[in-house]
Amino acid sequence: MKKICVIFLVLVSFFSSSACSDETSLLPKPSILQYPSEHKKVDGEEVNLYCTSWRFAAETNNLAPWSTIPAECADYVKDYVMGRGYATDLERVSEEASIFASSVEFSGDGKDIWVFDIDETLLSNLPYYIDHAFGLELFDHSEFDKWVERGVAPPIAPSLKLYQRVIDLGYKIFLLTGRKETHRLVTVENLINAGFQNWDKLILRSPDEQHKMATLYKSEKRDEMVKEGYRIRGNSGDQWSDLLGSSISQRSFKLPNPMYYIP
Repeated sequence: MKKICVIFLVLVSFFSSSACSDETSLLPKPSILQYPSEHKKVDGEEVNLYCTSWRFAAETNNLAPWSTIPAECADYVKDYVMGRGYATDLERVSEEASIFASSVEFSGDGKDIWVFDIDETLLSNLPYYIDHAFGLELFDHSEFDKWVERGVAPPIAPSLKLYQRVIDLGYKIFLLTGRKETHRLVTVENLINAGFQNWDKLILRSPDEQHKMATLYKSEKRDEMVKEGYRIRGNSGDQWSDLLGSSISQRSFKLPNPMYYIP
């Protein structure tokens, strides 16, 4: 009798979780501004351990929606993104993506594509975040827009290497960004000056898409690609909202970014 009860409970749990995941997998997460962060206070030698654990949870999408990094982790995040750790992680993602890209067998119809996000994927906004506490401050849209309009974001070197590699392999390149359509010209100039050229399509948010969560917005754009007959072989982005949702790629590659979260 006990064995039957245990099996029944396991089956109930399995089918309940499966049903829920089917219904919610495409839904965007709540806005970060509606969920202010609540951080545990730590001090002394526990700080490094705590912040390492926090960064792991952030990168694996295990945290609840968050708006700023923990105050205790300000120096930790600064040291990480300015140091060898961040650079090494970026290189690893690029290398693994390149290995996969080289393994794909093309159909020969020109419909195999690779999707790239832009900010913290191709272009680095570290110069901006150096002046804004590496994610300790609440995100200011108007201040960030001013930075974007300067058009001086440097390239992320490992991503530039991957970008050039997938072009050489014969992929079509689609750039899918949350930047505004009004920033098209400055974005194009910034990309070209940073070494990114010969993409096939650059997709930015139109005015009527500004209210959409990134997960939904990018899913809809990928849906359009698939309807046009494209096969999304790879997708590179620093946010899970770049990668999750509908019409996901054959392989997705998450770049590290502990400074901010976009649902």
